Amino acid sequence: MSVPLYQAKAEFFRMLGHPVRIRVLELLQDGPRPVRDLLAAIEIEPSALSQQLAVLRRSGIVTSTRTGSTVVYELAGGDVAELMRAARRILTQMLAGQNELLEELRESEAAAK
Repeated sequence: MSVPLYQAKAEFFRMLGHPVRIRVLELLQDGPRPVRDLLAAIEIEPSALSQQLAVLRRSGIVTSTRTGSTVVYELAGGDVAELMRAARRILTQMLAGQNELLEELRESEAAAK
């Protein structure tokens, strides 16, 4: 029995639902990066980063290559970078709406005094 599309999408977004994974994807938007650069940028324990990279790699959202002792990660496709840009646009719009609501509340509070 196949998984309904909405369930597959939910599982995909659950896979993205970790701050370290999101940060890795943001960093990889600029191109491939070695693990040491990811560690420096994210500042977590190597084992924790390794665990999160493994989740991303198993999902097929990132790929890795090894040259000697250096492992380099990159996004598996441009769609991931577009998804990250879309998420940023959506959050920007949501936060702008919240700022507008906050301003309206402040104005109504000031008028009530």
